[in-house]
Amino acid sequence: MKTLTTLIFSAVLFVAAANQNTRTFVGVITDTMCGGNHGHMNVTPDEKCVRECVKSSSKYKYALHDGRRMYTLSDQQTPEKFAAQKVKVTGVLYEKTGIIKVEKIEAMK
Repeated sequence: MKTLTTLIFSAVLFVAAANQNTRTFVGVITDTMCGGNHGHMNVTPDEKCVRECVKSSSKYKYALHDGRRMYTLSDQQTPEKFAAQKVKVTGVLYEKTGIIKVEKIEAMK
């Protein structure tokens, strides 16, 4: 019984610690090639540019640009429907890599 209690307590602490790292980020879904400026590509509208940049090469990824920094997103499928839109991303940021492990993406109104 003591082992089970210790195991449950450890699991609760682990989940609590993981949730403390979850943050909310607000910005625009973009791509790692263009970042916050799609003008140099001469592809309009911006949402088309974002999608085409990501599809054109496995080198470019969907990202979130918050006006200062650009974060690569771990989820590379969901952001497609939010291309060039302002969104709220919930997830864990890995500072060293600049990657957000995405838990949820929601459109801002």
